Amino acid sequence: MSANDYDPIQLELFKNRFASIAEEMGVVLRRTAYSPNIKERLDFSCALFDSTGQMIAQAAHIPVHLGAMPISVKTAIERLTFKPGDTVILNDPFAGGSHLPDITMITPVFVGEAETESSELFGFVASRAHHADVGGMTPGSMPLSTEIFQEGIIIPPLKLVEAGKLNQGVMDLLLANVRTAEERAGDLRAQLAANRKGVERLVEIIERYGQVEVAHYMTGLLAYAERMTRALLADLPDGTYEFTDYLDSDGIDPEPVEISVTITIAGDEATVDFSRSASQVKGSVNSVYAVTLSATLYVFRALIGLDIPANSGCLAPIRLIAPEGTVVNAQPPAAVAGGNVETSQRITDVLLGALAQASPERVPAASQGTMNNTLIGGWNPERERPYTYYETIGGGMGAGPDAPGADAIQCHMTNTLNTPIEALEYAYPFRVHRYEIRRGSGGTGRHKGGDGIRREIELLHEAQLTLLTERRRFAPYGASGGEPGQIGRNILIRDDQEVALPGKTTQTLNAGDRLRIETPGGGGFGA
Repeated sequence: MSANDYDPIQLELFKNRFASIAEEMGVVLRRTAYSPNIKERLDFSCALFDSTGQMIAQAAHIPVHLGAMPISVKTAIERLTFKPGDTVILNDPFAGGSHLPDITMITPVFVGEAETESSELFGFVASRAHHADVGGMTPGSMPLSTEIFQEGIIIPPLKLVEAGKLNQGVMDLLLANVRTAEERAGDLRAQLAANRKGVERLVEIIERYGQVEVAHYMTGLLAYAERMTRALLADLPDGTYEFTDYLDSDGIDPEPVEISVTITIAGDEATVDFSRSASQVKGSVNSVYAVTLSATLYVFRALIGLDIPANSGCLAPIRLIAPEGTVVNAQPPAAVAGGNVETSQRITDVLLGALAQASPERVPAASQGTMNNTLIGGWNPERERPYTYYETIGGGMGAGPDAPGADAIQCHMTNTLNTPIEALEYAYPFRVHRYEIRRGSGGTGRHKGGDGIRREIELLHEAQLTLLTERRRFAPYGASGGEPGQIGRNILIRDDQEVALPGKTTQTLNAGDRLRIETPGGGGFGA
């Protein structure tokens, strides 16, 4: 079908209609969730899919979630038979998930009479939310693990709701394997509510405009995104561009972990080849294929720069090579808790580093390159129940050709907010001592890299800490002669003595201990 088969005004209107469904799903999820991680930080994503599992529209949520969700939907389609009123739940990273705390719910949308043969599968809505605990060997379910079984409960695609009825046995099984069952139950029900709202809104659009026209413009938006991506690629000079960067370590062995990419631009197509990257490692920084695909989609979509839908059409002209058994396509039973949050950031860095050679006027210097994952769990005696705190902490954004980098912001594969001090101290037995911009941490250059963050938290009771952080060894690179940003630092303050903590560690902290996280700055641009 050619571009002339779509009215451009209707195409734009349907683009926004579909996106509004995902946005409203997100509003419902946020307003009905229990955990600060979802209510305050917005660590969730919502999207709309056609009947084959191709992503049609998404809300402006978490990039690392959204690129992976089509694989989740397609896996569910392959393994299960959908009927009206069903909702599938999964978190298996080797079945389209990212890491175990990210739980996905997929609900089919049927048109026609629900209980008759005329009922027809039209598409899907899906939500993915990061749950602050799903079991495993440490609170927060992102441990320094060596196999996935240590990271929490693994949920293959199965029906949490069947024909409109909650499968209470499945729910009971999940809640029996987590530390904070009441909070998890609330967040899971919030996802169900969000999906119901998505189904309701899509059915309203179908009833108003007709099934044929709605499906027609779904196809049109996929074609439009593909055309715009091909136009971007055709505008880049043909050639082969390589870049290599490193993870500090895998958290088990001290050696750095190589991430290398070769991007070949040929006309309006690209081949992205990660074959030179390290083999999968012992520690939890292994990335599954879905996460690598997410980073690839994000980078090319961001490079376009226009307000086009970030749907599956963007990937049509891009061939991704990520050999099985490498750190960018790990195989079971690899530990993967950190691959979603940390390796995805380094994959983004190497993709941008390679594309900067093809288009230096479009690509910024490296941003902080980490999510600074901080997890604390223990017993809250005031509330007489366990708690798990999870947060990703922002840092400096890389400077670009036309402007300095933003200070103290979530960069690239994460798009969450922070937990406000008031909400944090209300929900957890903590006291925040410092929360400020880490002045001078951005790299110098014609345009300065953004500064990182300094956050210091005192524990009021004994608890267990896990840190999964990066860029504590290899600084975020500058571009076009700009200087790199400063590396991050993790510091334990005990009895007025400061002790440097590793980038990846698990520790028992005492009442009165203070944890200070200093996040990296972004690279500078230009000499």
